[in-house]
Amino acid sequence: MDHTAVLALYDRDMREGAQPDGPGTRIERVGRVVRQVASAQGWNGVVWSDLDEASADAAIAEQIAHYSGIGNEFEWKLYGHDLPVDLGKRLRAAGFTPEPEETLMIAEVADLTLDVDPPEGVRLLPVTERAGVDLVADVHEKAFGTDSSRLRHQLLARLTDDPDTVVAVVALAGDTPVSAARMELVPGTRFAGLWGGGTVEAWRGRGIYRALVAHRARAAVSRGYRYLQVDASGQSRPILERLGFQPLTTTTPYTYVP
Repeated sequence: MDHTAVLALYDRDMREGAQPDGPGTRIERVGRVVRQVASAQGWNGVVWSDLDEASADAAIAEQIAHYSGIGNEFEWKLYGHDLPVDLGKRLRAAGFTPEPEETLMIAEVADLTLDVDPPEGVRLLPVTERAGVDLVADVHEKAFGTDSSRLRHQLLARLTDDPDTVVAVVALAGDTPVSAARMELVPGTRFAGLWGGGTVEAWRGRGIYRALVAHRARAAVSRGYRYLQVDASGQSRPILERLGFQPLTTTTPYTYVP
């Protein structure tokens, strides 16, 4: 893979050319910033910027004023190659709080190992309606220890209003949900994104996460997508590397609460 070329394509199609990530959201292009605006239950934030030392502080102040004006918490999604080089420092000075750094990893679907099955006693269930969404949300809360109300709202809305742009799956041990994940498809691009892959603690280390990646990769192939993208934590990065994903840059969410 030509890392420089693929990263430039990702920036162009997925960030500068971003599309709304679900019903009730919109993309706004203001100066050299691209942002998503949603309800309080949706994801609000800056997905791309092209700034320099002279323009960065004013652009940051404008985003704070905009989201504060509508009363929404928002995120500035900062990538390791974004400019100016001290943009993270400027965001912290403006009142943003950084969350843990992740690694942007991308793979060509054709290069991935797709013949991965779940371990014995575990089955994968495609999620297409509310009952399945509830199972995904249950896994999310147990695996990550965070509230899943936003995920529940967004996933259900997307499955209802725009089902061709999302693939969700839950792993069941008997009737107990033990892992779950989703894939978001971006029409008109060559990228599909893997999100939310999580396994409850007692079931980790058994190959379920690998099986969920392979399941979604097969779905991407069937829909004609060339690349899979994931923001990988330190825990998932080694698994993804063994499957064929390659690290291209880092990404750090900077959160601002009005």
